[in-house]
Amino acid sequence: MRRRLAPRVPSAVRRRRRTVRVTASAALLVPLLAGPSACVGGAPDRHLQNDFTDAADDYHVPLSVLMGVSYLQSRWDSRPGAPSVVGGYGPMHLVDTRQGQDQTPSPAAPQRGSAQPPAVAAGPSAAPEATSSGSPSAQPADLPDLRRAARLIGAPAGQLRTDAAANVRGGAALLAATQRQLGKPLSADPADWWEAVARFSGTGDTASAATYANDVFSVIRRGANRTTDAGQHVTLTASPGVRPHTPRAQGAQRPKEVECPAELTCDWLSAPYVEIDDGQYGNHDLADRPRDQKIEYIVIHDTEAILPSMLRTVQYPTEASWHYSIRSSDGHITQHVRTKDVAWHSGSQFVNARSIGIEHEGFLTQPDAWYSEAMYRSSARLVRYLAKKYGIPLDRQHIFGHDNVPAPTASSVPDMHDDPGPFWDWRHYFDLLGAPLRATAGPDSDVVTVLPDFASHKPLFTGCARSGEPCAPHGSSAVRLHTEPDDDAPLIQDPGRRPDGDDSTEDVNDLGSRASAGQTYAVAGRGGDWTAIWYLGRKAWFRNPKDHPTAVGASGRTVTPKDGLSEIPVYGRALPEEDAYPEGVPEQPESPLPYSLLAGQRYVTQSRDVGSYIDRSSFSDTPDLVVKGQEEYYEIQFGHRLAYVRASDVDVDEVSAPATAQPPSANAARPPRQ
Repeated sequence: MRRRLAPRVPSAVRRRRRTVRVTASAALLVPLLAGPSACVGGAPDRHLQNDFTDAADDYHVPLSVLMGVSYLQSRWDSRPGAPSVVGGYGPMHLVDTRQGQDQTPSPAAPQRGSAQPPAVAAGPSAAPEATSSGSPSAQPADLPDLRRAARLIGAPAGQLRTDAAANVRGGAALLAATQRQLGKPLSADPADWWEAVARFSGTGDTASAATYANDVFSVIRRGANRTTDAGQHVTLTASPGVRPHTPRAQGAQRPKEVECPAELTCDWLSAPYVEIDDGQYGNHDLADRPRDQKIEYIVIHDTEAILPSMLRTVQYPTEASWHYSIRSSDGHITQHVRTKDVAWHSGSQFVNARSIGIEHEGFLTQPDAWYSEAMYRSSARLVRYLAKKYGIPLDRQHIFGHDNVPAPTASSVPDMHDDPGPFWDWRHYFDLLGAPLRATAGPDSDVVTVLPDFASHKPLFTGCARSGEPCAPHGSSAVRLHTEPDDDAPLIQDPGRRPDGDDSTEDVNDLGSRASAGQTYAVAGRGGDWTAIWYLGRKAWFRNPKDHPTAVGASGRTVTPKDGLSEIPVYGRALPEEDAYPEGVPEQPESPLPYSLLAGQRYVTQSRDVGSYIDRSSFSDTPDLVVKGQEEYYEIQFGHRLAYVRASDVDVDEVSAPATAQPPSANAARPPRQ
């Protein structure tokens, strides 16, 4: 039984209100967010739903406002007792500032995974101090105060860190106190609470606070429905008629170099383009994109270091570079390289030339501390803006992780990267992008999109704290692949990543037997609760039960070797043919990856392009020549990473969608309207 922490309205009235709200919610959301409940085999647990209702009643805060704020803070997840990097706890992400500093890993924390670049490994003394018009290393000052909330509800601070009900009540009390400080009544109309919601964001600048409040009210209008990390089924009734009373917007001042959505406050902190010695230079390349080279990819990274260290590193000429950094605590964006220029971020010069790199402050083994909702939302806004500006498709062959970047040569495969890792929520991220990952064909389609339910899908991983030790159970975007349809069968091997023949493992950094949400593959077989896909030149099996699927039917195009070819080479970059190189530009040697695409196998493609190469061998005041060939290539989803095959080597098949595709997930709120 929950402890009663403050006087309440009569229980009969409260129960009557609760019944009306929950019933109305279910009725309104069925057509809006249809889909199966995550609570299979029994009634959903709605204790948290009741906690929201009780707290809203007791502190006279509109239920939709309280739930909308909590959704923006944590998506209603409790993460019991586990703080974020700033010391935020519970569904309301109430911040205990006395605890926050203790949660920040050392800048010298060991880097996980294969061959991290110098920019990732650098500590705080690696480069000069960061300077910027917006002081990007500063943290927001007025985050929702857990200890003040505890005083307001008369409970120990420790209870608000571990008890979701107390945490929700503390959030309600803070909202009510803020409304009173603004000289406003505790109105039952959600529209009257916009300024209090903006204050709750804790951000110091008005543009970011306004964006936060507008996001909350977008959730209120659209509604939301999901099952939390604690198995709580929570529903927010859609209220499309709510239009808050907002103050007149003030135009945000920003540096002229910044390329950023108008509704975000972004800073500029320049990465240097300077000559070092003996023709060496750093730390990016001048270009004239998209005029000289199309921008077609956006690469999602995590920093594996705290942001102040990264902001110093990006200013150091001999280190790597990237276009944008996003802070965990509040999603603040700092730009370092103009998007027309080429940053050194992916581990592949070919991908760098065609991409924009975005670093997210965080450690892939500590997702709850670092992968904040504020960061997801700022990142999604930025990516939507860039994708629209440059015509980049919003799919997983164009918006992908550092761990999906193909190795440019066979010898570089073991050194490629593994961030942002299996705990990055790709499904939620694409919901925020306005391009939800969903079924586009029936369940028996010849193509599938990997799509586990993030909150409930918790495969075993090891190595988060110590090598070989199990990680704490956590929702994941990844499914694990076996050689046979059996949990005890060996894992699929990656001969490129482990050329010595070692087995794939369950280590959190081992990508050898893993597929991720949104990646699309051709079906190689089915048997009972198992589905096989073509993966790295062989059949790879994963558990995919009909009552709790980890993949859904998809439409699309697949490539397969032309008749008469027993196998064809697979490449990590699409280079021009020999005749395309002008005099003075050395021809680049082809280096097929240590895999083969065999006759009868099929792989999904979402783009076709000509080969290209840019010679980045010397310092220059002007962009280098882009060598473009006539040879065409298809980009394919070959394993966990992307790859390329010559168009002349393959035939293309179209897998069409039946008339009845499955609906989008019920676990997603719709993205905020721009």
